Amino acid sequence: MNVEIGALQAIAREKNLSFETVLEAMEGALANAYKRSNSDAEEARVVIDRGNGEVTVFAQRLDEDGNVVDEWVDTPADAGGRMIAQTVKQVLTQRLREAERELTYGEYSGKQGDLVTGTIQIHDNRVVVLDLGNAEAVLPVAEQVATERYEHGARMRAIVTEVRKSMKGPQIIVSRSHPDLVASLFRLEVPEIEAGTIEIRGVAREAGYRTKIAVATHDPAVDPVGACVGPKGTRVRSIVEALNQEKIDIVTWSAEPAQLVANALSPAKVSEVYLYPEDQTALVVVPDYQLSLAIGREGQNARLAARLTRWRIDIKSETQFAEEQAAFQAALDRGEIDEYGNPIEPGADTGEATAPVEE
Repeated sequence: MNVEIGALQAIAREKNLSFETVLEAMEGALANAYKRSNSDAEEARVVIDRGNGEVTVFAQRLDEDGNVVDEWVDTPADAGGRMIAQTVKQVLTQRLREAERELTYGEYSGKQGDLVTGTIQIHDNRVVVLDLGNAEAVLPVAEQVATERYEHGARMRAIVTEVRKSMKGPQIIVSRSHPDLVASLFRLEVPEIEAGTIEIRGVAREAGYRTKIAVATHDPAVDPVGACVGPKGTRVRSIVEALNQEKIDIVTWSAEPAQLVANALSPAKVSEVYLYPEDQTALVVVPDYQLSLAIGREGQNARLAARLTRWRIDIKSETQFAEEQAAFQAALDRGEIDEYGNPIEPGADTGEATAPVEE
């Protein structure tokens, strides 16, 4: 009995599997078919010659523990017809499908955090399915962006967040709302990031509305913000389009917390930054006309800056700050508060020496 090696090679190419995987699947399928047609066989092993396709079936006898105690050649005379027909139709297809699933899982399990591009195939009950070419990915409701519309047939990029095993094969979970999506798009568009000259140090995102990304350079001759913006804004514009016009603020990373906080509040201009490390708070003073810009619509700019820097940010205008400082100094002069702003009870000991009262 022989199998056609050329046909198995064609199956391997069609299924994008290794030739050895297909051969092993065929051997297992033939062994299964042999046991079905031979009720006396306890177990069987099939070997296919890799050169000429000759099939050899080894019948096996097992002991009570399932160990092989005897083995002999028992290739059926009619194997070339009946065995091949039922094997290809029933068992081989299933084994190849399982091999494909394992291959797909192995490919994508190592791609968590990677950027993928797919075509929207299904959008039902708010669950979106992307066709990645050799696999399908699921975009759950929780990973979608509220401001985006997902239309059938549209091309879309997403980030792989998880790969699960299931009865129907690997389940690839992707996201459009994860901050890593923005970072991955910058790595794709900015060669200096891929080369390691520029480093992404932090991303804060409110998906669909605005993102702040902090970048640093390892080469003083390279402007990290300018490189990310690109010539005439081409690089960042491409990313904005991929994110459906989401606003992006690119700021320079600084190892100095005060400077980092000031940079993170871009596009607002900052006058002063006072740090209070004990409660990780930064008091930021801005020109009066910059106050609304620094805070942002519904506090968005300040909120994203706080996430990016990991400092609580309190923003005051120059006028407000000056008035509060004047009020503080006046209260201090009147002895109502101490230098830390704590109230002083009337008649409390301030630590000053007093002259003794003469009788």
